[in-house]
Amino acid sequence: GEAVFCGGKTSGQISNILEAVMQHEKSILLTHLTQTKLEGISEKLKNKIDFDPISNTGFFSKPHPLSAEKNIAIISAGTSDAAVAIEAARTLAFFGHRSELIHDIGVAGLWRLLERLDELAKFPIIIVAAGMDGALPTVLGGLVNSAIIAIPTSVGYGAAEGGRTALNAALSSCSSGIVVVNIDNGYGAACAAIRMLTAASRSK
Repeated sequence: GEAVFCGGKTSGQISNILEAVMQHEKSILLTHLTQTKLEGISEKLKNKIDFDPISNTGFFSKPHPLSAEKNIAIISAGTSDAAVAIEAARTLAFFGHRSELIHDIGVAGLWRLLERLDELAKFPIIIVAAGMDGALPTVLGGLVNSAIIAIPTSVGYGAAEGGRTALNAALSSCSSGIVVVNIDNGYGAACAAIRMLTAASRSK
């Protein structure tokens, strides 16, 4: 399966891509597909898109069949980080991977994280979406031995600098071995998780 980044593309350009994909009877994932761009796509093509307005993602034609196992948890520090977390979940689902999506367990209410710690520790891979000071990946990394993939989000007031503070915090984390993707890049975090699962399956 292939993914198409729709940011910077017109509805016409996206339609041309979809026409070519349809001729080859393939399926693709569309990221950063806004409602406005979706409305500019012809009805024939639009009807084949499973669109999610929260994450701005679309499945064109059928995604891959879902696996039986659920090896990846995706958590968001707050509800404001949900769109990025859902982009990761939708990416995983498109490529056939089940995930557990858990919202609003950031460090501002640490008891919410601790209440679910036993559940989270069972997942070999955890994707963490967090803005503001971006502390959640570091805290979680000190509590579980799962692989942690941090997504700094652009959520926060002035000094958060559109996610730069969370990004720097993740890159400077004192929890060893945390993988960090770019700001708001739920798609990239999901792809990193898929690579980890693929590498693990090959080593068996």
